[in-house]
Amino acid sequence: MNAERLLQRFLEYVAIDTTSVEGVREYPSCPGQLQLGQRVAEELRQLGIEQVEQDPHGLVWATLPPNVDPAGPTIAFLAHLDTSPEAPGGPVRPQVIYSYQGGPIPLPGDALKILHPNENPELARMVGKTLITSDGTTLLGADDKTGVAILVETAAYLVENPQIQHGPIRLLFTCDEEIGRGVDFVDLDRLGARVAYTLDGTGAYSIDVETFSADQALITITGRNIHPSIAKGRMVNALRILGELLCQLPVDQLSPESTEGRQGFIHPYWVEGGVGKVGLRILLRDFETPRLREYALLLYEAAANAQALFPGSSIEVAITPQYRNMADGLAKEPLAVGLAQKALERLGRTARLTFVRGGTDGARLTEMGLPTPNLATGQYNPHSVLEWACLDEMVDTVAWLVSLVQLWASADTGR
Repeated sequence: MNAERLLQRFLEYVAIDTTSVEGVREYPSCPGQLQLGQRVAEELRQLGIEQVEQDPHGLVWATLPPNVDPAGPTIAFLAHLDTSPEAPGGPVRPQVIYSYQGGPIPLPGDALKILHPNENPELARMVGKTLITSDGTTLLGADDKTGVAILVETAAYLVENPQIQHGPIRLLFTCDEEIGRGVDFVDLDRLGARVAYTLDGTGAYSIDVETFSADQALITITGRNIHPSIAKGRMVNALRILGELLCQLPVDQLSPESTEGRQGFIHPYWVEGGVGKVGLRILLRDFETPRLREYALLLYEAAANAQALFPGSSIEVAITPQYRNMADGLAKEPLAVGLAQKALERLGRTARLTFVRGGTDGARLTEMGLPTPNLATGQYNPHSVLEWACLDEMVDTVAWLVSLVQLWASADTGR
């Protein structure tokens, strides 16, 4: 594997600001995603891959034809081009640390931002490895440009080593995954895959086989604005109503700050507005899908109570399903996870089956009928200016995918 080439790909990708934008109608939601997609498509064409297209929605599709007969099932690999809107997305000024020697890592753009080993226990096993961070003022973009770089480098390695046997492989680079729209325009018939794998996981050598089930609530609070000098008995302040509503939501339980493991939560994460009207977005998350209904009822009750305290106000609660736990769908195709485990075992490592307190494109694809576990890519601290990545683990993931396509080419799938 060409580690230096992989590093340079990654550094070039993170230089393009692809921050997704919530609440807009355009898809993709920012022009940077189109720019990065164009770059990826051109690099794939330069490898000699003939079936490459960036479609009108910005998705990049590519096909590596089989070099075995019979060809076996088509498998797909996916990564997403956008980065999270939860922290500044650019300009990214990456810091590359060759042969990390341990200890804290200062981030040069902000003296207060330091990667401390006690807060990042994974650093204990990184001694001697190459790490990449941001400068502490923006995201690095490892989520998910590690995945994007890994897929392009995997394609390059397979093209350069035609003796490696593989069946038909589909590559798909999606947009707006971070705002829940990653597969809105994915045509499963066009993808034509038996199974798929998203390259979007944190850490190394893990396979996410469960995700949260997720809904999003949009709460619109309408008050009555008037000049404060004549407001007595007439103003209804939507901001005060918002405060009352938020006070009814639990903090010591059912919040991200108070939960871990398989515990779900209700997470207010965005607000906009003023005296006359306020919009509030809330995430509802749980591994047990029926519990989302319980969380919704709690929101309806809180809204009704807050509205009753402020005559003349109105509160609307609109809840939209986002994705569902992938566990049930993966059980219908055990080879999806089983061969991924075996492929890593061939490299002398043991895969960890994990659950993720979030979601991926794979959760929605699995719900749509395409089993899609999520593979680790060497990224850490996603959605934070303290985000970092390990190049050595990215290289290992390329090797993992090469091993995996060989197994699918030779597997007796029974179909």
